[in-house]
Amino acid sequence: MASSGVRNGVGPRMSAKPDRQGAGATPKTAAGKHRVSSAGGAGAYRRTSSGPLPAAAGGRAASDGVSSRVRVAVRLRPRNAEELAADADFGDCVELQPELKRLRLRKNNWESETYEFDEVLTDFSSQKRVYEVVAKPVVESVMEGYNGTVMAYGQTGTGKTFTLGRLGEEDTAARGIMVRAMEDILADITPGTDSVSVSYLQLYMEMIQDLLDPVNDNIAIVEDPRTGDVSLPGATVVEVRDQKSFVDLLRVGEAHRVAANTKLNTESSRSHAILMVKSFVKVNVRRSVKGRTEMDVSISGENGLSSSLVGSLRPPIVRKSKLVVVDLAGSERIDKSGSEGHTLEEAKSINLSLSALGKCINALAESSPHVPVRDSKLTRLLKDSFGGTARTSLVVTIGPSPRHRGETTSTIMFGQRAMKVENMVKLKEEFDYKSLCRKLDIELDKLIAENERQRKHFDDEVERIRAEAQCRIAEAERECKITLENEKMKYHEEYLDSIRILEEKWKVHQQSPKKQNKEAESTSNDTGEVHNLLQNEKMLRQSAEDEASDLKNQISHWKKLEATATAEIIKLQKMLDAEASQKEKLEEEIGVLRSQLLQMSMEADETRSLDKGDGPGKIFPGLDSLVSQTRGSQPREQDNGQKQPIAKLFEQVGLQKILSLLESEEPDVRVHAVKVVANLAAEEANQEKIVEAGGLTSLLMLLRSSEDETIRRVAAGAIANLAMNETNQDLIMAQGGVTLLSMTASDAEDPQTLRMVAGAIANLCGNDKLQTRLRVEGGIKALLGMVRCGHPDVLAQVARGIANFAKCESRAATQGNKMGKSLLIDDGALPWIVKNANNEAAPIRRHIELALCHLAQHEVNSKDIINEGALWELVRISRDCSREDIRNLAYRTLTSSPTLEAEMRRLGIKM
Repeated sequence: MASSGVRNGVGPRMSAKPDRQGAGATPKTAAGKHRVSSAGGAGAYRRTSSGPLPAAAGGRAASDGVSSRVRVAVRLRPRNAEELAADADFGDCVELQPELKRLRLRKNNWESETYEFDEVLTDFSSQKRVYEVVAKPVVESVMEGYNGTVMAYGQTGTGKTFTLGRLGEEDTAARGIMVRAMEDILADITPGTDSVSVSYLQLYMEMIQDLLDPVNDNIAIVEDPRTGDVSLPGATVVEVRDQKSFVDLLRVGEAHRVAANTKLNTESSRSHAILMVKSFVKVNVRRSVKGRTEMDVSISGENGLSSSLVGSLRPPIVRKSKLVVVDLAGSERIDKSGSEGHTLEEAKSINLSLSALGKCINALAESSPHVPVRDSKLTRLLKDSFGGTARTSLVVTIGPSPRHRGETTSTIMFGQRAMKVENMVKLKEEFDYKSLCRKLDIELDKLIAENERQRKHFDDEVERIRAEAQCRIAEAERECKITLENEKMKYHEEYLDSIRILEEKWKVHQQSPKKQNKEAESTSNDTGEVHNLLQNEKMLRQSAEDEASDLKNQISHWKKLEATATAEIIKLQKMLDAEASQKEKLEEEIGVLRSQLLQMSMEADETRSLDKGDGPGKIFPGLDSLVSQTRGSQPREQDNGQKQPIAKLFEQVGLQKILSLLESEEPDVRVHAVKVVANLAAEEANQEKIVEAGGLTSLLMLLRSSEDETIRRVAAGAIANLAMNETNQDLIMAQGGVTLLSMTASDAEDPQTLRMVAGAIANLCGNDKLQTRLRVEGGIKALLGMVRCGHPDVLAQVARGIANFAKCESRAATQGNKMGKSLLIDDGALPWIVKNANNEAAPIRRHIELALCHLAQHEVNSKDIINEGALWELVRISRDCSREDIRNLAYRTLTSSPTLEAEMRRLGIKM
């Protein structure tokens, strides 16, 4: 029985021994076992290596992933109180050699077996040591953008929950992997831009229950039909900000987890606990797109002023990764655990799910073509962890008691098989379009605010200049007026003084006539003086008039300055209007940028969600601008509102007009025109007219010269429609159509474009006369090259083309023509055929099964069929194929070939 306060039977001794080896030690490969026959258990040791592991994710993974083996560590639980009493006279059934990373399992006193693991953890290993060697490399990979899984497996009461889920509230050194992993994740993220969310679930009696919301007790598993990824949209997702809130969530989940008292453990977990931690991390990485990383947009005004708007249209990259921590319920034997009643039913359910997991591990370790992941919900949830794209670390827990030697052996063998499983680790990155949109909105608000600020400053400057000019003009007028008044008063006073002096002299002259003669001479002198005074007065008056003229000139000059200021004000007003016009153009340009962003987002969504069409038949459901020419002249039907048939374009527009638009300089016009031609080519009645009018030549020209992905995709679809006619097939070959289709297949990346090209080549493969030319011009190589896409629709067209080609070769051989080895085999198609003979997609599997049967009908191909392992697939098809005609064809092929019959007799295969 477990000691008090210890879950799964792990006591405090597990943290007593200090760490002796860092987490960064190079892991050893999976090792085989060797039976030791000497009495003391010593002897020779034999290992088998599977090669070194790749480096941890220090750099970017390639798009197809990096191979990474499942890392397995074994941890020994110390003896509990019951074992110390019951097994006091017996030694431990296992002996650990941690420095060699080996484990020796004693079967008896003279026989033992040795196993090698990536890490061997003794009963004194601390929780910190366990975390660093088992989980920390996985956590670091998760923070770099990869999915990761940490899982514990072992017998009931061997310390799985202690290793993973211990909260360590009383003793921080006893914290488990869950708590320590979240500490590292929260320490590595940036709170402002990154986020971490958690879901906590249990798989109980084959029902997925939410430990954070017990009412949600039957969560459905949703599988993406395109990628195969498994998700739980009904589970509660809680965003974690700090360590305390995470520990509180774990405490709530543990309170709702199902546990029971058994003979092996007083608190035995009766469900598989699954902790999912999702991280959303923004990456400051700039990537180039076709030679450029930024788009510079310059806007110039008519008045010579310019402003530049430079912004990056590449959205930031975010890494969405997921860490899954799985605490499996312990395997147990009913006779040892003493389970009964409902506890017995729980034990059956646990053992069934663990058995299904073991089958999947065995199939992956043996590279079996079929892995039974659908046998249990546990295996479906762990689909990505074993054989998927996650970096996986497994810790198997064992006990020392010799009474449980069988369970210990089973646990060790499970870990050994798991070490042979290879995963393809892939980087999880996406574009953050929402962040880019927010950034553009902020930049737009800044530009608008800056424009308003500049306009207000400009208006204030104009008002200041106008007020200053008016003040200067008023001051000049006032000064001129004062000066003129002063001069006028001065000259008037001088004039009055002169008149008064003359009058006084005249009176004196009148009063003294007697003195007139005497003073005649003096009077004459006075008259001369007066004359001089008058001359001076005239000169002064002339000077005053000149000065007044100068003042008038100054006034005129100030008026000219006022006119100049007015003209400058008008000029500034025009500049203001130009700035307003420039603002409108700026807003229009920002609108264009927003539309470009929206288009990029739509294209990114389109590439993520592949359209599941009907092959190279009808490509587009509607017509665009060209069909609108006939819409105006023909009324719509009021009942159903459907459009006029496409064939009536011959009457309304004319085929020659439609084909002439294929050479238009406007890209949009060419796109609409090629869509119309593709829809017309989907009807057999129009194909002859299109070819006679030169439509096939125009489509091939578009395929050769156009760089627009939409035009190439639609043109390839139209050619595929025309290639369904045997006469058109000869014309396509004569005009170099296969070469153009092969070049398009090598350049294109869009799955829909590849689907159209593969459909066109597949139609050509069905012509007996074109077999050799098709191979010489690279048609078969191009067809096989398109399997790199991996899209089911593309693979279905490739499989159809191979089946058509093989059928033509088989028909030629049965007609008595001398045939060498199949051209398909020469071009290396047979390995791909064998690999996909049991594909999950029915259309792909059906075509490949037909192709394999046709290839095997020609005796010269039998040796290659046997060497590539295709014989086993033929046997499987003859037994398990869902279609009776294909099953019978495979049976006739196997029984009619002497070489294949001899090989089946040698292998002991009975039909």
